[in-house]
Amino acid sequence: MSEAARAGSASRRQVLVGGLALVLVAALGALTARHLIARHRDAVKTQVALVYPEPRPLPPFALTEHDGSRFDPARLKGHYTFVLFGYTNCPDVCPTTLMELARARRALADLPPAALPAVALISVDPKRDTQERLAAYAPHFDPSFVGVTGSEAAIDALARAMGVAIERGTPVDGNYAVDHTAAVFLIDPAARVAAVFPAPHDGQVLAHDYRAIRAAAGGG
Repeated sequence: MSEAARAGSASRRQVLVGGLALVLVAALGALTARHLIARHRDAVKTQVALVYPEPRPLPPFALTEHDGSRFDPARLKGHYTFVLFGYTNCPDVCPTTLMELARARRALADLPPAALPAVALISVDPKRDTQERLAAYAPHFDPSFVGVTGSEAAIDALARAMGVAIERGTPVDGNYAVDHTAAVFLIDPAARVAAVFPAPHDGQVLAHDYRAIRAAAGGG
């Protein structure tokens, strides 16, 4: 890849990584949203997480976990879940984020098992990310992690609803990159988006903010 191509790809990635805050502001309403999110984050005492004053319900969707199980809003109820969008051929952001999420779970090991957050990687590259491929990839970082796939249309619809941008590159000799928003979303036990963690991610910070959000919600 030429230097110009690398620069262009890096620029697109920065836009996708950094654009989440703008999506949040648009979803909640310009300056009012900025004020509410900032005030609520101070109240919850998070370090980086953007905490919604009112959690946002997820739309209906039906995807498939790497073991063939159905992945839908019902699957997310009853526990907290960290959700990220990524793909197995991702060269940097995705594996790094998954490593930090694994670090976060280790930092939360003192919590009761039922209080530990689940982690789900939703593939933005379903053409290549089969169940078998995701089964070998996601649990590599932590045995509890699940990979999720489905139709491109279903994944894109959920991504749009959650404020995730996806840009699939043109295949060259069968290879292509997929630029995508690198935020991590925290889904609460009622299957609602409770908070968003902008990139870059740090496992200790993820763990700290998870504790703060859970405590503020009455989870102790």
